[in-house]
Amino acid sequence: MATVDNREAGQDDPESEEEVYEVVDLTEYARRHQWWSRVFGNNSGPIAEKYSVATQIMMGRVTGWCAGYLFQRVGKIAATAVGGGFLLLQIANHSGYVQVDWKKVEKDVNKAKKHLKKKANKAAPEINTFIEEATDFIKRNIVLSSGFVGGFFLGLAS
Repeated sequence: MATVDNREAGQDDPESEEEVYEVVDLTEYARRHQWWSRVFGNNSGPIAEKYSVATQIMMGRVTGWCAGYLFQRVGKIAATAVGGGFLLLQIANHSGYVQVDWKKVEKDVNKAKKHLKKKANKAAPEINTFIEEATDFIKRNIVLSSGFVGGFFLGLAS
């Protein structure tokens, strides 16, 4: 909050007015006034135990449900698009509109497999690092993670 004091020591001259401001530490304010603190109560302690178990489970469950619900909707759309495209190609092939050279398709698929194997060996250290970091996060936040998994499955089911 800013406070302005224009009446210092009897000075009424607008050119000689000084403004005095109060400094507010927003980080402390944000720590003390979080919305979940009002819902679930205030908690203190180390960062890993900053929030109560109920708060962690609820936050994990809500984010998991949202992720599961979106995954379900996007998955249905993608499956419909891929399946519909494959069905249309099969109908077009059967009707004679499209001629597929299966030997060339097989050759290109084998070429792509070899290319992916080369790239997979180069990308393995980055993927392993990501997996290790994700595993450490899950171990440190097991309550939140378990809530997320439960919410994710509920989101898939809804």
